[in-house]
Amino acid sequence: MFSINSQKERFMKLKYIIPSFMAVVTMLVGCSDKFEAAYLDDLRVSSSYIAVPVDGNYPAEFVVSAKGDWQIKNVPDWLTFTPMSGGAGDTKVTVSAPATSDSKAAVVKIVCGTSVQDVNVVQTVKKSEVVLSVAQALAVIKDKPTGSSARVKGFVCKIDEISPQYGNATYYLSDDGTYGADNWIEVFRGKWIDGANFATGEEFAVGDELVVEGTIVLYNDKTPEFSQGSSVVSINKSLIGIAEVEMLNVPEGKGVTEFPLEGGSVKITISSKGNGFHMTIPEDAKAWLHIDDFGADYVTLKADANEGDPRSVSVVFSTEAEGVLYSCEQALTQKGVAPAVTDVTVAEFLAAEVGTAEYRLTGVISELYYYKEAVSGFYISDYSGTVLVYKPNGFTGTEAKVGDVITVVGQRGAYKDSPQMVSGACESNISVNEVTLDEFLTKPDAKDVYYKVTGVVDEIVNTIYGNLYLKSGDTRLYVYGCYPGWGATGDARKNCLANKDITVGDELTVIGVKSSYNGTPQVNGGIYFSHKKANQ
Repeated sequence: MFSINSQKERFMKLKYIIPSFMAVVTMLVGCSDKFEAAYLDDLRVSSSYIAVPVDGNYPAEFVVSAKGDWQIKNVPDWLTFTPMSGGAGDTKVTVSAPATSDSKAAVVKIVCGTSVQDVNVVQTVKKSEVVLSVAQALAVIKDKPTGSSARVKGFVCKIDEISPQYGNATYYLSDDGTYGADNWIEVFRGKWIDGANFATGEEFAVGDELVVEGTIVLYNDKTPEFSQGSSVVSINKSLIGIAEVEMLNVPEGKGVTEFPLEGGSVKITISSKGNGFHMTIPEDAKAWLHIDDFGADYVTLKADANEGDPRSVSVVFSTEAEGVLYSCEQALTQKGVAPAVTDVTVAEFLAAEVGTAEYRLTGVISELYYYKEAVSGFYISDYSGTVLVYKPNGFTGTEAKVGDVITVVGQRGAYKDSPQMVSGACESNISVNEVTLDEFLTKPDAKDVYYKVTGVVDEIVNTIYGNLYLKSGDTRLYVYGCYPGWGATGDARKNCLANKDITVGDELTVIGVKSSYNGTPQVNGGIYFSHKKANQ
């Protein structure tokens, strides 16, 4: 199923008058059991939302539960954490800040190995009755990115999730109901009216107008958002929506929004409380999508046969009431000839244009990517470079781990000029087992079983191809080749040690298979993973 995007557009330009953005007064937010703890296998926090008293009279507290050493990062000057680091077990951490007359907010990171937990910290003043537009809220955030409390009115232009399981929702507001470049503010894990949990997942829809109250910040220096803990103040339901979609002349066609390759017809039934409705087909789709029938509360659209790539369109329906134009969109797609998948290196992928062409990458997972406490992809590295694979289909972080060799297929995308693979899927995965040098020596020779080993470079035998000895304790292991990354062949394998400034005494981690030469065990074709200089 494809999601239905909706939007509202004002007939008349609305004028908002406020004395000064910096004069926006703020709301009082307290810690409560509404803000659930965040969980990873080896790192937990008792609360991911901390409210520090505005008068600074007493500290807030939370507990870090870790399976190894951890530390707190990204701490702004106005906050004090005690302690800033710790070891395995449960550690109580206090958070304090001096008294303030302005609202503040920050997101700090607790790091344990490759696991990262975000903790939202706010220090807010008092509730505001002033309601900002989204444009005004964005201006406030630009002027004061660390946090301000505000009420913001906007139309829901995109919904990531309304979760009855967790009682919160993540969605986006804009002034005109469109989700475009830099015209929205994200509401991250917000609550329903008066802080209540969402119970059904259908409390609001794209196109509805909401007033939201909470702390607005610039998350990670790039995402304007309401921090976790906001709530809806009021809702104005849209006057137009999609009542039903049915693909005609196909079995079980209700709810189907994808035309078959040979073309077909779809009936869209409209629910409107305005003065009838009007429909618009985008210009670039008029060559293949046509109106077949039009009634008081429905329209039937016909698609021609498709001999090319898969295609998509969003048809806009609108109605007027009391000088306001409300509208919604129905997304439709059509099957096409399956595009060819091109095998590329990371460097070739980065050089490709943003688009729908399909590419296949194989490399090592060098790092998991977290977005607000949740695994949202990973970085894949080969000998030519590294790129983010953003939210591959079905990937939760348990299907593969850092160090594994993975093959993914997806499209060249970008987020604010930062390259990434999007619409991706994992094709295959080679599990790489991390072992000590002693454990590696006990393994049988095998050409298709990969291990990750770490040791101190004890001797370099060949600087060009990276033949060397690793040592750990009294154990010494020969590495037959240290290559710059997965997929390197020919000249690309040469001079890895010099290019990465790896010398005797450095700690080196490589990935490879176990083989033997003249009865002596060795790592065959070592793939560089990471290293630490001896003086670090």
